[in-house]
Amino acid sequence: MNFFKPFMKIRGMDKNRISEIYQDIQIKLAAMHGTEFNVVLMYTIVVSSLTTSIREIQFNDSIQEVIVRAKKQSANLSKKQIQDELENLFMRNNKNVSILYNLSYIDALAESFNYLKTARICKIQKSKYINHIVDLVINSNDQISK
Repeated sequence: MNFFKPFMKIRGMDKNRISEIYQDIQIKLAAMHGTEFNVVLMYTIVVSSLTTSIREIQFNDSIQEVIVRAKKQSANLSKKQIQDELENLFMRNNKNVSILYNLSYIDALAESFNYLKTARICKIQKSKYINHIVDLVINSNDQISK
């Protein structure tokens, strides 16, 4: 578990998240019991689990911001309508969602490790893509209600 301590400085990571990641890794390694695997494969599993968890945490924060902004701009939209439209965007693999997913992750890493210029640029870009997604959600619901 000491291996994971440096990752605690990343925004959104805490002991509970680290424990979940550790358990996920243990499950994956247990599934491979009896097969030959090398150190590279083990590191790949660890890095993959860490990256996925960090990305999900940060992206969920960005999605919450989308919901807040959409509610502010269109009070007649319910949270359910917003979430339904977000799901549609996810299923269509919307480029704005994909870019926001990655920007959220990069922003968290840049901020956590004091790359302030990068973090600032990521925040600006993140806000831009959140606004794009909010516009898509509102416009889509406007078209449905017509």
